[in-house]
Amino acid sequence: QVQLVESGGGLVLAGGSLRLSCAASGTIFNMNTMGWYRQAPGKQRELVATITNGGSTNYVDSVKGRFAISRDNAKNTVHLQMNSLKPDDTAVYFCNGRMWGVDYWGKGTLVTVSS
Repeated sequence: QVQLVESGGGLVLAGGSLRLSCAASGTIFNMNTMGWYRQAPGKQRELVATITNGGSTNYVDSVKGRFAISRDNAKNTVHLQMNSLKPDDTAVYFCNGRMWGVDYWGKGTLVTVSS
């Protein structure tokens, strides 16, 4: 059983910053890819950023240059530093971990960016 728990969401003014964190616990061995997805009201869930256990990263175009993903393999944690936030970044952010082809999800943390 693997559990992912997010933290760090909240309300921020446009142009501000937030840092999201996700901790994975349980039976974990070689969680290859961890990442962040988001779902805005009335929209489908979309990928925000991913990072492999080797440190390779991938970002959706809309956050490139503003967001940075990082992970600590020893602690099974992943972080998302979000800078220059825009109202369009408002969404529930979900942590994702992929291990042996199986996706695990956190329950999500709400990020609200006001203009």
